[in-house]
Amino acid sequence: MEKKTFNAGPALIEALFANDIDIGYVGPNPAINGYIKSNGAALRIIAGASSGGALFVVRPDAHIHSPKDLANKKFATPQVGGTQDVALRYYLKQHGLQTADKGGNVQIIPTDNPNILSLFQQGKIDGAWVPEPWATRLVIEGNGTVFLDERSLWPNGKFVTTNVVVRTAFLQEHPDLVEKFLQAHVETVQYILKNPENAKEIVNSEIQRITGKALAKKVIDQAYTNLDITYDPLTSTLLQSADRAYSLGFLGQSKPDLAGIYHLGELDAVLTSRGLASVAGP
Repeated sequence: MEKKTFNAGPALIEALFANDIDIGYVGPNPAINGYIKSNGAALRIIAGASSGGALFVVRPDAHIHSPKDLANKKFATPQVGGTQDVALRYYLKQHGLQTADKGGNVQIIPTDNPNILSLFQQGKIDGAWVPEPWATRLVIEGNGTVFLDERSLWPNGKFVTTNVVVRTAFLQEHPDLVEKFLQAHVETVQYILKNPENAKEIVNSEIQRITGKALAKKVIDQAYTNLDITYDPLTSTLLQSADRAYSLGFLGQSKPDLAGIYHLGELDAVLTSRGLASVAGP
């Protein structure tokens, strides 16, 4: 087995298209975009991995205390059409605000996460809607304030932020390997939930290995309080995210049909074998 890491979800989806990877962990919007771009042929979602962990953080001196204060401000998101970008644009739309590219007065600057932190610290943006651990880093290293925890916008505070996707051809050719992977995935989720401190140490050592620098303990501790690790794909929340992306003009001229994006049979088989409740389908 070979492992590969990617800086962003779209790069992982392109690798999947090129048959360079078979299974990956990716955010909902890249998964949706990959499914639509391939006319439903390239991938299937076979499990969830995380819920929550996305916050809207602002600079205190930007004087943002309510949605109306977002007018004439400048914000960052990790990528145009990405999961947090859609969330911010939809939130603005809900509160009667328009982005500059739609003739409004709120500017959104798509920027990768490390540069978002730098711009925030330099006072060049007023805030950012970002995933963990970057949200906590904006608070701790950038002296930011949490304006909104996205969990507050969803029923029961749950919404999918990471899914497990598989290349459709690999799923068809090697269902036994997919099931073994899911057995390991469920085991890992249960280990993380039962051993949070050990899990954080493992994650931080991997961050150090990949990036050359570990997170400060207070950053990783705080970040973990803002998200949930789960194998449940929270299917209804992905479909709602797709509706929001479509309403913002990101998913083409006609509303996409996502009826076949999920393949949860193997996951439910693994859960049943362990005496665990099955997950809800779309």
